[in-house]
Amino acid sequence: CSPLRSPVSSAVSGLELSMEKAQHKYVGLPVTCAILICLFALQHYGTHRVGFIFAPIVCIWLLCISMIGLYNIIHWNHHVYRALSPYYMYQFLKKTQKGGWLSLGGILLCVTGSEAMYADLGHFSQRSIQIAFISVVYPALVLAYMGQAAYISQHHSFENSYHIGFYVSVPEKLRWPVLVIAILASVVGSQAIITGTFSIIKQCSALSCFPGVKIVHTSSTVHGQIYIPEINWILMILCLAVTIGFNNTKHLANAQGLAVITVMLVTTCLMSLVIVLVWNKSIFIALGFLIFFGSIEVMYFSASLGKFHEGAWVPITLSFIFMVVMSVWHYGTIKKYEFDVQNKVSVNWLLNLGPSLGIVRVRGIGLIHTELMSGIPAIFSHFVTNLPAFHQVLVFLCVKSVPVPHVEPEERFLVGRIGPKEYRLYRVIVRYGYRDVQQDDLEFEKELINSIAEFIRSGGADQNGFVEGSEKLSSISSGAIPLWEEGGDGEVDGPASPNKEINQQTVAPQRKKARFVLPKSAQVDAEVRSELQDLMDAREAGMSFILGHSHMKAKSGSSFVKRIVINFFYEFLRRNSRGPSYAANIPHASTLEVGMVYQV
Repeated sequence: CSPLRSPVSSAVSGLELSMEKAQHKYVGLPVTCAILICLFALQHYGTHRVGFIFAPIVCIWLLCISMIGLYNIIHWNHHVYRALSPYYMYQFLKKTQKGGWLSLGGILLCVTGSEAMYADLGHFSQRSIQIAFISVVYPALVLAYMGQAAYISQHHSFENSYHIGFYVSVPEKLRWPVLVIAILASVVGSQAIITGTFSIIKQCSALSCFPGVKIVHTSSTVHGQIYIPEINWILMILCLAVTIGFNNTKHLANAQGLAVITVMLVTTCLMSLVIVLVWNKSIFIALGFLIFFGSIEVMYFSASLGKFHEGAWVPITLSFIFMVVMSVWHYGTIKKYEFDVQNKVSVNWLLNLGPSLGIVRVRGIGLIHTELMSGIPAIFSHFVTNLPAFHQVLVFLCVKSVPVPHVEPEERFLVGRIGPKEYRLYRVIVRYGYRDVQQDDLEFEKELINSIAEFIRSGGADQNGFVEGSEKLSSISSGAIPLWEEGGDGEVDGPASPNKEINQQTVAPQRKKARFVLPKSAQVDAEVRSELQDLMDAREAGMSFILGHSHMKAKSGSSFVKRIVINFFYEFLRRNSRGPSYAANIPHASTLEVGMVYQV
């Protein structure tokens, strides 16, 4: 919250120069809160409509502060460049000792915001951020801070302590234009923090490290521009609470400083692991990197901890709360998956039922979601035991988010057969990267049916025998046979997107109706044609979705901590989080939820 709120409050602080200190609470705080509320309220529109003005605003701001800094250097103290020497840093710490060491926590504010650029990778690439920072941002900031130092070196006495800051070093005739530019630039900076937060939450949710949230894609062309309503309003409430509760720039600075240096220290530690495990470099190179950067960051980190009671406790408290939420969710998700694996139904049990599976087979396609990549989920046996009827074509669908940014379309679908071909049982695994944008429901339906048909056409029908454990999956790309044709306008009853993500640009009241057909000119043998025709007939009859609705309970005899975590914390998060990703757009008339109690 502090990195998000600080740009706005810092920009608004320029209004305080022309007012008495008693009047600050009537201007600074209300204006800051108003800007923050407007900023969060407009998030659902996306940044693509106004994003074109962000670059000019930032460029004007960087040019402005660099020119003002250069003016102050020339006008007030052109020898200030000597402060770049590490010698003066050593002399400062030697002379001030403990006081100078504690002041390092405040110096961190000079670099806050830099970590947000790398969190906003949804909009920019890593290389573009590095080039922009080294060639434009860093020189402008150095000139700005050197200019302030040059001004302060000639103005040791101030009328009021709150007059010490950026705006006091701005020439008086330029203060109001600079204030306007600063407020606009602060909005852009805060927007980058919000967007970066959305991107991180999306990736954590895709990796099962955060409860399910609704993800809205606000742009049909830029996939990185997303909006998460729940996170947006939580951020707004936290920012307003911190702004109103503290109303003290010093305490907010301490909170932000500790948050930033903690991120940097953790990044340095993780980077040393990347050097060894990913880049396969010598461990001595990693140790040298860790010691050089880590020693500097530990010094700043210790100085920030010294201000724990002066506002630095806020980021620690918030990080602890979010760490508990993420840990509980991840732990519960793992336990749920382990229960599914331990209680999955043997494929031999299914095969012993015969082609009819011992139940009445009705027309249509039954799409059964499962987290398992092999075996039969327990919800299927639970369903057929209580309702002995099912569809003529069964598809066990597993949607997986893999720990890579993107999955190529030709590698997205893995299709296999369960049992002999007359059983009409298929397994489809759909893989998405944590930064992939999933198709809408109609597009996903086309891809799903086409991948199964292509699997049948390319030789899947030759798998007549089956031995448990020998199930094979094939990577299927777009089929060589077009299996649908577009008809007139109308609503399409089809499967949902395999994600909770919604693209605002693709929502329309009327859409083209797709009719799945098998072309007569397709060069396939009679047996394959028969299986393909069964698939097309089943699709024309309709597709139903069988979703598992689990309730987690700790086993009897579990420890007290486990009972609290599973029965209360995890269940609370599950009930208040978004449903399964594939359930976002499923027609309610085509959905059946099967409830089960998981004893973990």
